Amino acid sequence: MTGNTALVMAGRPLRTEVSSWISDEDNVTGGQSQGSVLQPVWDYLQQNHYDLLRSPLFPVVLSIATYFFLVGVYTILDLLAPTWPCINRYRLHPDRPVTWPNIWTTLGVTIYNHLLYIFPAAVAQWLWRPPTLLPCEAPTFLSFFLGILGCMVVFDFQYYLWHLMHHRVPWLYRTFHAVHHQYNQPFSLVTQYLSGWELFSVGFWTTIDPILLQCHCLTTWGFMVFNIYVSTEDHCGYDFPWAMHNLVPFGLWGGAPKHDAHHQRPGTNFAPFFSHWDWLGGTNTVPTPSSHAAAGEPDEMKGRKD
Repeated sequence: MTGNTALVMAGRPLRTEVSSWISDEDNVTGGQSQGSVLQPVWDYLQQNHYDLLRSPLFPVVLSIATYFFLVGVYTILDLLAPTWPCINRYRLHPDRPVTWPNIWTTLGVTIYNHLLYIFPAAVAQWLWRPPTLLPCEAPTFLSFFLGILGCMVVFDFQYYLWHLMHHRVPWLYRTFHAVHHQYNQPFSLVTQYLSGWELFSVGFWTTIDPILLQCHCLTTWGFMVFNIYVSTEDHCGYDFPWAMHNLVPFGLWGGAPKHDAHHQRPGTNFAPFFSHWDWLGGTNTVPTPSSHAAAGEPDEMKGRKD
């Protein structure tokens, strides 16, 4: 595919016709981005952080910083909740506080995965991937929104199939996915309490989906941040009024209550974000107080931690 991209000459980006997946005119809407409300933001970022944005390490740093910021906020809430009723009232399990051993165990696995998998991948990307080509023009707000939405829909389908398969095939569950279900009442740090294979799968789809949809790089970064946000929210253990499942109408969004129910009843609610695949696949369940008592689970799904 061809489109307008930016090269550096005399310290300023000049437009030229080259082949690039970050084409501005060939993005998900196919429209022009001139006059975009995002253009001032994009101009500011290029003028003040041009070298940072071009670095192959920028998406990695952005993802890691976003994740640890979010889990840091939720962990503070977890620690305050037992003595702050105004916070504890929103917890899905107000009678089961998150303890320091829970935090250290999940944090230890998270750091282990980052050192063993993410750090080497980041070094390899820094050594072998060329700098990101930045287009002069920002995406239109519509293409930015539709790009993120499209990536979320594609990712949701991919992970639904992956998740369903790893629950229906006992060997896959025991080998790769069981570690994530050691906590049947998730909290934010459980988000990346994963096996290396699951971490790789999620990272691969997050990287490849914006390329498949030919998204602008600003849209790609927006999708990465939003994906991490909603993934962390799904595991946070809170039902805040401003949570995504309370903002998206008609029950189209699963959210923390449904994912909490999945950890209680692992045969239901496989989709990470939306609800339509669980509706179509007959795996949807509505969270109720009874869903907080796991029953009838296969042997390999028992013995999980609180």
